[in-house]
Amino acid sequence: MDARLEAVRDTVLARNPGESEFHQAVSEVFESLGPVHDRHPEFLEAAILERLCEPERQIIFRVPWTDDSGRVQINRGFRVEFNSALGPYKGGLRFHPSVYLGIVKFLGFEQIFKNALTGMPIGGGKGGSDFDPRGRSDAEVMRFCQSFMTELYRHIGEYTDVPAGDIGVGGREIGYLFGQYKRITNRYESGVLTGKGISWGGSLVRPEATGFGTVIFTEEMLKTRGSSFDGQRVVVSGSGNVAINAIAKAQALGASVVACSDSSGYVVDEAGIDVGLLRQVKEVERGRLKDYALRRSGVSYVETGSVWDVDATVALPCATQNELDGGAAARLVRNGLLAVGEGANMPSTREAVAVFQEAGVLFGPGKAANAGGVATSALEMQQNASRDSWSFDHTEQRLTDIMVGIHHRCASTADEYGDPGNYVLGANIGGFVKVADAMLAQGLI
Repeated sequence: MDARLEAVRDTVLARNPGESEFHQAVSEVFESLGPVHDRHPEFLEAAILERLCEPERQIIFRVPWTDDSGRVQINRGFRVEFNSALGPYKGGLRFHPSVYLGIVKFLGFEQIFKNALTGMPIGGGKGGSDFDPRGRSDAEVMRFCQSFMTELYRHIGEYTDVPAGDIGVGGREIGYLFGQYKRITNRYESGVLTGKGISWGGSLVRPEATGFGTVIFTEEMLKTRGSSFDGQRVVVSGSGNVAINAIAKAQALGASVVACSDSSGYVVDEAGIDVGLLRQVKEVERGRLKDYALRRSGVSYVETGSVWDVDATVALPCATQNELDGGAAARLVRNGLLAVGEGANMPSTREAVAVFQEAGVLFGPGKAANAGGVATSALEMQQNASRDSWSFDHTEQRLTDIMVGIHHRCASTADEYGDPGNYVLGANIGGFVKVADAMLAQGLI
């Protein structure tokens, strides 16, 4: 790392003790930016990096609610409004027991660059709670969401901060959150949340967008080697919304997706994952992959080990941060891996990324490869602002154009800075320069 940036990085880490995921995200970006500051010393003089690493606002609040037994439960809510140089804060809400300030800050920091790469006028933010919706009744989830929004509503708005979904926050949760916002404010402000239902302000393609976008970006990477998804053997981690739609899109492009996972284990289906059955089990019944295996012949269900033990030519990690480590990366490389497209946020450890890059594997980092979700959320905001609704085909084409554009931006930036094919460098520099230019233009704020 450039010595000038290392000093800034060390200060950032010292100011944010114990936040390991945030430290990891900051360090990964800083390692790319030395050449930028050689060309743009004005960024150092204006302390752009120091300001970029300090959120504009950090909100932590208590969320009291009652369970179905009448017992009072207390959770902690977060919203980190990181950077608004390009537009209103934009980023999802995550409901999961692992959520704490460090994870929300890592996600918000990544979101700054991801949103910049889309070319859309949106800034970076993230939020959530340590509440676990799994195993809770609809009534409990509703009461929690209403309590959460009773505090959050005062900090958000279509021109201020626009949350969406993430892990643990799907259409059900967005509906309860939106209903409470509308009740409190007495306004039908459609653009305040994205990921809404189609009948009340949502956008077609939004549920599919992150998974579809990941595959589109990875397809563009494969094209640079004269290849495509057609005929590839694909392994996907996760089995939620992003994973399911990545599987569907990869199969539509001719791939054979043979494995996916959840927190209890993974399935291997050599005939190709049955997307219809997977949707039924995971999205309708809210079941586990074990249920998928019980209802489909020829499927192996494995509770031990890792889904990355399964051979693949393309890997799509779509579950959570740091799920794919250096050992798993080395196994995948030995078994003929060609490309990785990150459908989750920072799912590959720094060691894994190094293994992939040293082996010449095409590697699409999450801030580029999974930007399709937030890009389509911005398209949802456009439709809300114009009181309009677009067709599926039109919206999917817009998503495709955006993802192809992100790939071009990353690839051309890597070429410009002397490291062709390094999508990590291309994404970090491409996103950073756009935000830094805007921050410089807007003065010391």
